[in-house]
Amino acid sequence: MEALPYLKEVSLKRDRVDSFNAYPFSIPAVNHLDTLEFAKDVTILVGENGSGKSTLLEAIAVGMGFNAEGGTKNFNFGTRSTHSSLYAYLGLSKSYKKHRDGFFLRAESFYNVATNIDELDEEPGPQPPIINSYGGVSLHHQSHGESFLALMVERFGGEGVYTQTT
Repeated sequence: MEALPYLKEVSLKRDRVDSFNAYPFSIPAVNHLDTLEFAKDVTILVGENGSGKSTLLEAIAVGMGFNAEGGTKNFNFGTRSTHSSLYAYLGLSKSYKKHRDGFFLRAESFYNVATNIDELDEEPGPQPPIINSYGGVSLHHQSHGESFLALMVERFGGEGVYTQTT
């Protein structure tokens, strides 16, 4: 059977947009968006700084139920609500196959994800420590590069939805 992407395509509900001169609809990646089809394995968005790649990825992640500040769908912390309402204007066409895993890696707030993992692991309970899914060492007790590598190697197992913005 042919492998399908979990998210087949994203479309902008252009008829609901009041003005393409206002943010986030004025940025090129959104302003020119009709339908974005995803490849079977990996889709890479490429463009100039300020073209809206991160804004679009953030909206897709939020539209799929991920925390706007990063992490899995189970993360619900928030330091400040700064994401746009773009997610409400996107149509997400998913395949019949449900993703088993997912993570929104937002580089600028990965520190907050690491902090939330430590805080959740400090709470008493019978569940195994969350940090075990990230290599067993607090992400704050590693260099920035080591913590990103631990995330990639220990947490991302394939057959999932993974988005990253920088």
